[in-house]
Amino acid sequence: MFNKNFLWGASTSAYQVEGAWNEDGKEPSVQDVRQVPKDTTDFKVAADHYHHWQEDVALFKELGLTAYRFSISWSRVMPNGKVNPKGVAFYSQLIDELKKNGIEPIVTVFHFDLPASLKEVGGWGNRQTIDAFATYCHFLFDTFGDRVTYWQTINEQNMLTLAGKLLSGNQKSWKDIFQENHHMLVAQAKVMGIYHDGGYPGKIGPAPNICAVYPATSSAEDQLAADYMSAFRNWLYLDAAVYGIYNVQALEVLRSLDAEPEITEEDRKMMKENTCDYVAFNYYNTACAKANPVSGTTEQGDQQKGLTVAGYFASAENPTLPKTEFGWTIDPVGLRVTAHQIYSRYHLPMLITENGLGGRDVLEEDGTIHDNYRIDYLRDHIVELKKCVDEGLPFIGYCPWSAIDVISTHEGMRKRYGFIYVNRSDFDLKDLKRYKKDSFYWYQTVISSNGQTV
Repeated sequence: MFNKNFLWGASTSAYQVEGAWNEDGKEPSVQDVRQVPKDTTDFKVAADHYHHWQEDVALFKELGLTAYRFSISWSRVMPNGKVNPKGVAFYSQLIDELKKNGIEPIVTVFHFDLPASLKEVGGWGNRQTIDAFATYCHFLFDTFGDRVTYWQTINEQNMLTLAGKLLSGNQKSWKDIFQENHHMLVAQAKVMGIYHDGGYPGKIGPAPNICAVYPATSSAEDQLAADYMSAFRNWLYLDAAVYGIYNVQALEVLRSLDAEPEITEEDRKMMKENTCDYVAFNYYNTACAKANPVSGTTEQGDQQKGLTVAGYFASAENPTLPKTEFGWTIDPVGLRVTAHQIYSRYHLPMLITENGLGGRDVLEEDGTIHDNYRIDYLRDHIVELKKCVDEGLPFIGYCPWSAIDVISTHEGMRKRYGFIYVNRSDFDLKDLKRYKKDSFYWYQTVISSNGQTV
């Protein structure tokens, strides 16, 4: 049974929901200047939350949310390294409005949207970005730390890294990508140290995308492949955040790719001495691995596209699982498997910060949106989450993706996740009116019953 303080929330990210990409002193982020996938829209307007935030919070209140997980735009708060009062005021007002409505703000400080000016001087490949990130986060803690209890450092750092060659058009080497990743790990440790040393009253932790990896068969070779994939995909990031060390199996894979980063003694000390208070994680599906010979291929991957490393593991199809219309496997029991793996390794409280189903929702003439597929998906995952809680796993809360329709990073506006429908398409902004989906009313009941009615 969920305890009375369990947080029932929902999530968004700044660049996917806010819009107002160049208003009130905001600097463009890498998401504003990137090449948009064919036949999808950019993020310049998104759901226009920047201009609808009061209306949106009122809807979150009506939905019954007791938490809202969102990200702060670095380039809105600190464009070109300087504090932007109008950007700060936006988030201050948002946080105050959430608190006034009994909604706990859960803040991610970095969600894929590096300021463009930092990318121009090397981005995460430049060690100076570590200090820039620390300065930015220190300012956030000082400004909002009295009102925010739960902080998250970097959203899905593992996905950003493992799809790094894909995102760079294969221009970067694995060595460069994992050096960038290392700088992010050091930056994360540094800001966790700043948070703890500052005596702020809340908790701070990472927010990677974590999933159990099943062996394709019962063979020992496939089991070993699954172990290596899990180390490389999952535990590298959480071992660093929780224990301040690199996972041994993951390091072995990095060496095989000639991608072991340069790690200074100062880096090791920084990571070892500054670790997290809780584990936030995003869960959508599980993975499946089979043995891969040394002569095999190596391919980058993300939540959907398979990750493969020659000599260690290859992604495999799991024929036992259904898929969404966008090709993502659906594995509610896998959430339980994943949660048990995380807790048995780290023994820290957990918070689910993303979980959801993207679909082609249709606004009917009468203003309704019938998304039973989303209800089914979320219901099945909440049932498994309840089993986790009954089995003794300490969960802080559950924040499915997403509170309101956002622009999908790869599929634009045609792939929707929200409980609230935003009336626009990829290339027609229409009136941006908000409509409650069937899943809105269903989740409202789940929350009001504290998870007893699903």
